[in-house]
Amino acid sequence: MLLTIDYESWFAPSRRYDNLTSAERRELDDNFSQNALEPLLERLKDVRTSIYLVGEMVAWYPDLPQKISNAGHEVGFHCQVHRPLTTVADIEYDLQKSINWRTKYNVRGFRAPMINTIEAVYPILEQNNFIYSSSLYAPTGTVLQKSNVWELPVSTFPLLGHPKTIHAPRRMNLPLVIGGEFPYGSSMMSGLFPHLVFKIIERELKAGLSPVIFLHPYEIIPPQHWPSRFARDLLANPLLYPFTLSKSAFLNNLLRSFPISTIADYIIESNQ
Repeated sequence: MLLTIDYESWFAPSRRYDNLTSAERRELDDNFSQNALEPLLERLKDVRTSIYLVGEMVAWYPDLPQKISNAGHEVGFHCQVHRPLTTVADIEYDLQKSINWRTKYNVRGFRAPMINTIEAVYPILEQNNFIYSSSLYAPTGTVLQKSNVWELPVSTFPLLGHPKTIHAPRRMNLPLVIGGEFPYGSSMMSGLFPHLVFKIIERELKAGLSPVIFLHPYEIIPPQHWPSRFARDLLANPLLYPFTLSKSAFLNNLLRSFPISTIADYIIESNQ
């Protein structure tokens, strides 16, 4: 199983904070992103996972990527600022702003915010020395090569057969679900249906597939006053509710039940 962590602040699911300054978002973060990392790494101490960082958080807390790397995990890139990243200009801006720490930690994996990207991202990623992206939803086992970049989508379970074509954007929306795909790799689904998601993962692994699953730090290490501090956002968008549910027990079940690898290691092993 390819377990991934989108390492972002507790307010990231809401679009209400996108236009704040970075300093204002850091104040809002209130050291959560720094304080949550070590207990999260302790939980993951017996496995290697892919952890995708928001670049401005590295500016706030410069030791984050080093701690992740020291613990044996893959350091990946999520974005510079967590918001929809669906234009060439914004993608290029984020990559330029993050170039120093990405180079230092040899970052080769990309996960678009909200699993929502565009086809034009792949040549840009290739130019910036990425070897893979995990920024679409698609049935487990789907591996695409775009330019010289591999795309390993977050897992869905197809109920009505496999899609004939797969291209970006392929995000969690009504057409995806109506088309018969259950996006069980999303932490939204593991929040709402943890036992069902566990059973699907078990089934996929027995079939020789490698599910791609993502979680968030605030779903495992709860922030202070959680989720009451997020109440206004939930009232504005109740669909955010599953992201406030604890995935701690779900993570424990994954860790004791399944073999876990980073996406980077999976790609290297698959190409040997």
